[in-house]
Amino acid sequence: MSEFSINDVGIKVGLEIHQQLATNKKLFCGCTPIETEEYSIKFQRKLRAAKSELGEYDPAALFEKSKSKSILYFANPESSCLVEQDEEPPHELDVDAKRISLIIASALKSKIFSEIYPMRKTVVDGSNTTGFQRTMLISQGGYLEVDGSKIGIQSICLEEDAAKILGDEGSVRKFGLERLGVPLVEIATEPFEANPKHIKKIALALGRILRSTKKVKRGLGSIRQDVNVSIKDGGGVVIEVKGVQQLEQLEKVVEYEAKRQHGLLKISKKLQGIEWSHNKNEDRKITTEQFKKCKSKIIQNAIKKNQEIVTIVFKNMRGMFGYSPYEGIRLGKEVAELIRFFGLGGVFHSDELPNYGIELNDIENLKEFLKIKNNAAFLILAVPFEMIDIIVDQIISRIYHIRNDGIPIDTRLATQDGETKFLRPRPGAARMYPETDIPPIIISKNELELAQKNIPKSWDESIKELQSIYEINLQLAEQIFDSKYIELFENIIKNTNVNPTFVASILCSTITNLERSGLDSSLLKNDEIRKTFEILEQKKIAKESIEIIFKNIMAGKSDNVEDAMNKMSIETVDETDLEKIIQKIVDENEQLVKNQKERSIGPLMGIAMKELRGKVSGETVNKLLLKNIQKKL
Repeated sequence: MSEFSINDVGIKVGLEIHQQLATNKKLFCGCTPIETEEYSIKFQRKLRAAKSELGEYDPAALFEKSKSKSILYFANPESSCLVEQDEEPPHELDVDAKRISLIIASALKSKIFSEIYPMRKTVVDGSNTTGFQRTMLISQGGYLEVDGSKIGIQSICLEEDAAKILGDEGSVRKFGLERLGVPLVEIATEPFEANPKHIKKIALALGRILRSTKKVKRGLGSIRQDVNVSIKDGGGVVIEVKGVQQLEQLEKVVEYEAKRQHGLLKISKKLQGIEWSHNKNEDRKITTEQFKKCKSKIIQNAIKKNQEIVTIVFKNMRGMFGYSPYEGIRLGKEVAELIRFFGLGGVFHSDELPNYGIELNDIENLKEFLKIKNNAAFLILAVPFEMIDIIVDQIISRIYHIRNDGIPIDTRLATQDGETKFLRPRPGAARMYPETDIPPIIISKNELELAQKNIPKSWDESIKELQSIYEINLQLAEQIFDSKYIELFENIIKNTNVNPTFVASILCSTITNLERSGLDSSLLKNDEIRKTFEILEQKKIAKESIEIIFKNIMAGKSDNVEDAMNKMSIETVDETDLEKIIQKIVDENEQLVKNQKERSIGPLMGIAMKELRGKVSGETVNKLLLKNIQKKL
């Protein structure tokens, strides 16, 4: 295994930023996009791949169809209608979404088309009830400047967001329709050469241009970065990685994907030196009987589910499935990702056995039964009988592709730890065809002029404005602008007299720190945050109470501020009672005060705050303690 250096492989990257727009309606109907978990409507569909106008099937659609999933949809009438259920044609394009997309295109100096033609993009994974996503090419060209260099813009599209996946149960996939049809803008950059840190800067700069419009949604899930990665010796293969939710993830994803591609080229070179071919009748066998006494829990659970245990033999390939040119990059891992795509538990390969409950005698019996030679490799997997040929054919096809061509042309998904995993093959030209239910959309001269007039201030100008208006420092201004709380921050300052620096630090630091400790910020609604600062202004709580209240709500222990205050016994203490409590603490620790004099304030603060945390500010307690200590002395 060798060390990987990203500087040696010559990476090229293209970014695709998908940003939800802050409109009151969905793109092609009047529904309000409300996040909900209450569903009163349920219906089921089975989607299939259809030929395009070119008379061809899209490879990604065909591959998705091979999973043979039924789709169960859940809807709430408040956030979706017959349009989302594909029971009614789309309405007219939302005017606000159109206007915002033109402003964004103008801000990036992109050439806007005078006529826009809605298209259908084939999607049969169930995330669209129609089997396609509606999308419109708004403009092409343009650029943004980052650290003195120009990053070209390839295209800007206005399109519908997909439904929200709720999970899989066997052969059924579940989606909620509240997000389906929410307008989003997709910005694709030209390919560029850069190191991972610079790529992160470019994505951040694009995001900041979008946020400067104040017409886009904030928060997790409202912006998504897809990234296209290719390497110098990859033969022009570009891998699309979808679903990068956070900028911190982006650097890791690009580096991992470059390493994976370069590793696959090394695996390909080794495979080319091996004489291997696959005979469908000889090299794949059902071996369920041979594993009935095996101690592997995975295999025994599969047999209980009436799945077959299949063994695939690969002559002369011993050591190839476990060969790792770089850490974490193996042919065995590529095959396992493919198997999991079909919802199966995984695969065992001979280079990692005996292990996982498969013992040496199981392997010897298998070799004897199938007449496997010592220089051969084999895979063992559990598969429903009706899917054996589909899945085994896909495995063989992928190994052939890696041997002959190096890097399979995939769409991949970013993982939380910064790796990528197989999602589906890359779509082809057959994926896109004209939308027949919506006429061309004309862009008038007045609309173009209005978009030019509404180009937002630059990020630097916006930060300076925040600093000036709210008298906050540069770091806080940047943090609050980049956060999902900028509108809430401005609303709180407008409606209360709470210090802006304090509000910004709570929103940007306190809540973030609570998130890092594993608490869920989605449980803390903006109305509850606003209400907490109003209660603070009314002097019903101390500043220190805010973190306690937020922690309680984010832990799921309370639904609102009042509930959290009751459960945590948070209430202010009047001056008379406070004086008595402090005097009692000093009296009870008289010996400590005499010994340590004014230094005793440290341990006494700890005692006092146990009783008074969240009820009185630490500053007030400190002053009263010092006053009472000095009296004693």
